[in-house]
Amino acid sequence: MGTDHEIRLIEADDGWWSAIDEKAGVASQGPTRQTALENLDKATKLTVEARNTETAAPEPDAPWFQA
Repeated sequence: MGTDHEIRLIEADDGWWSAIDEKAGVASQGPTRQTALENLDKATKLTVEARNTETAAPEPDAPWFQA
């Protein structure tokens, strides 16, 4: 993943922050800007790792999910 990313930070009415990396398609949140950004870093890393694996996604196992 390159370094050319634009991160959006949004403060909600309850004071929590959302951090969004639209290019990577990942978002996270936290009670502070710093926490939201740290959580976004973790979420982005895990997302990239998952996208790079060739393991098939598990089949959904929920009674309300109709394939």
